Amino acid sequence: MTISSSLNAGVAGLATNASRLATIADNIANSSTYGYKRAVADFSSLVIEGGDGTYSAGGVQVTTQRMVDQPGSLVSTSNATDLAVRGQGFLPVTTESSLLNSIGDYPLYLATTGSFRTDEDGFLRTSSGVTLMGWPAEPDGTIPTYARDTGDGLEPVQINVNQFTSEPTTLISLGVNLPATETEFGAGGGTLPLSVEYFDNLGTSQSINISFTPTVSAIAGDLSNTWTMVMTDSALGGATIGEYTIEFDETTGSGGTISSVAAVSGGAYDPLTGQFTVTADRGDITFDIGAVGTGDGLTQLSDTFAPTSISKDGSPVGNLISVDVDANGFVMANFDIGITRTIYQIPLIYVSNPNGLNAEDNQIYSSSESSGSVFLWDAADGPTGDIVSYALEESATDVAGELTRLIQTQRAYSSNAKVIQTVDEMLQETTNIKR
Repeated sequence: MTISSSLNAGVAGLATNASRLATIADNIANSSTYGYKRAVADFSSLVIEGGDGTYSAGGVQVTTQRMVDQPGSLVSTSNATDLAVRGQGFLPVTTESSLLNSIGDYPLYLATTGSFRTDEDGFLRTSSGVTLMGWPAEPDGTIPTYARDTGDGLEPVQINVNQFTSEPTTLISLGVNLPATETEFGAGGGTLPLSVEYFDNLGTSQSINISFTPTVSAIAGDLSNTWTMVMTDSALGGATIGEYTIEFDETTGSGGTISSVAAVSGGAYDPLTGQFTVTADRGDITFDIGAVGTGDGLTQLSDTFAPTSISKDGSPVGNLISVDVDANGFVMANFDIGITRTIYQIPLIYVSNPNGLNAEDNQIYSSSESSGSVFLWDAADGPTGDIVSYALEESATDVAGELTRLIQTQRAYSSNAKVIQTVDEMLQETTNIKR
């Protein structure tokens, strides 16, 4: 029995070293594979209790696992959607086959890196079909609240390369000087026109036409310091959307500043902020003409009518020109009109035991009972790292170390083969005793 147990131990040694050789071969073969995690083989002895002072060889057994928690080095690239996780956490991905079904069921897998590019349908996926997933944003760029302990809210990231966008104008700041002499006794009292462009909800250029009409003083040598401001909207066929009576101060130290604004029609003027709101054809627009006594916005000085500064928000229709992913996982669409809009957020998945994940093809992983449950964090929040764009994670294989282990494994395999050869010779001698 002792001799046969030696034979079994030798056979077990061959099998376990063959398994270790398989992990080494896999590691070396994937030394240039982005995102590859090194596989290792761990040996443990088997002990069989013998009796009567004899010893029975139990042999050896092997367990293999993938060291998912060991990161590779990051290397820079020229593609904005080449992504890598710096620190703990995994990118949420799904398979190409799930995009082809019509039920919207996207199985959740995990990856640490990927060279994602848009396919013919605009989905961000790798050449092997691994598709990036994220939380879709609302039309205004905000991210709704999604459950963090499940991937049900995640969708494949789809970039519409022919996407258009615009932003409506919601705020206009007016800086205009009105000539004080126009309110003096005997002045002509002519209306002073001003046109201000704005963009409606469809990105169409419209204009609000503003007329300033002075109230001419009826007292010789006096100024009324009063103006009537009427606002009309081109999108409404020139209909009046606001009318205001503005009085200016002429006292020492405050001369030329607004003293009061009375609304005849349109929204009420706030003397603290200097703003009022009017309703244009497709939405409200707030005008900032300056607070009372500040000298910002509208002024009444000297004898010159001068628009000194007019600024507004909003933009016309723009074309999508590029997509970026920031460190917090927000996918930003950049348009040729200079605006940027959030279209997705990519969370990072955290598991308590990354080495317990099930390894799948194409350097992706699935959760298991050993890995623990998944939780979705904002990138760079909690225990997770951040997302690096223009970067890929290199293979975690150390080729020099693997070659060293290869030599060790070869020697161990040869030694176990020698044990089997020796046992065979001893059994042959035992057989020869009968002759």
